Amino acid sequence: MRPKKTRWIKCNPGERCFKPRCKPFSKLKSVRLSLDEFEALRLADLNGLKQVDAALAMRISRPTFSRIVASARKKIADGLVNIKAIRIEGGCCKLKGGSK
Repeated sequence: MRPKKTRWIKCNPGERCFKPRCKPFSKLKSVRLSLDEFEALRLADLNGLKQVDAALAMRISRPTFSRIVASARKKIADGLVNIKAIRIEGGCCKLKGGSK
């Protein structure tokens, strides 16, 4: 498998974890949302950018952006439906104007 191309992100969420209030963290399963998936959701769903524009912002191809945002949406849905914590961390990203 070839290495992933670096994705450029503007928003660094820091260390974030969202968990349901109904269970203690020790009894929860979790899903891992990478920084590039977080950025793809921000650009597409929060900012309302078209995929081609969002892909340009992340310096990746439109098909790659499509795969990333589809993966992110599936993970978010899994976390919400199956009562899992959602951790945002990792990925092959660099901050615009800085380093990861």
